[in-house]
Amino acid sequence: MAGFFSPDSKLYRFMTKLTELFVLNIMWLLFSLPVVTLGISTIAAYTVALRIAEDNEGYIAKDFLKAFKSNWKQGIPMSFITILCIWAVYLDFQIYNAALENAVIFLIIGIITAYIFTFSLLYVYPLLARYENTIFNSLKNSFRIGMKYFLRSLLLIVLLALEIVIMFFNYTTMILIVLIGPAFAFLTVSTFAMAIFRDLEKVPGTVAENNGSGSENDEDDDNA
Repeated sequence: MAGFFSPDSKLYRFMTKLTELFVLNIMWLLFSLPVVTLGISTIAAYTVALRIAEDNEGYIAKDFLKAFKSNWKQGIPMSFITILCIWAVYLDFQIYNAALENAVIFLIIGIITAYIFTFSLLYVYPLLARYENTIFNSLKNSFRIGMKYFLRSLLLIVLLALEIVIMFFNYTTMILIVLIGPAFAFLTVSTFAMAIFRDLEKVPGTVAENNGSGSENDEDDDNA
């Protein structure tokens, strides 16, 4: 029986990771409540999730707070950018549904907009959490990474969509949102992102100095 609770046992590691996700999830939800801090808390969450994805030891709350405090400059603009992108896609499809004429044009615009914004935002938060770069270059790099690793990124999007469907399946599964939902999604993205980042880091000149939160920061893909 003691073997099950040994630090080296699979059960112990699973429960430890589950606990880490729970703590990370609660902190992200709480620190995202003002909405304007959504970008900051998401960068902080990815700073922690990237470490969890690589099984690096750390203190979830302490690391989150440290990253939260050091990412205001990029986090606040990213809050507005993220909300604006979601609103723009939503508005496009609302116009499509309400249009009496030329509805197909609005549908096409909505699909193109959703495509661009999805790939621009897919890796931008892990990039900002790990590498030193401007918001514009990070958005550009996220899109370029999505294109370069298209099939892998498409699989990631499908997995995220599946996770969302499961979480919103009924009132019971919606409890997962409070427990580990967003944090599990962050870990899913981080697992895919770290594999890609490690691949890109093999090329000289693609990695900059570490940032204040203790994670590496990326230069733009023009240097990758």
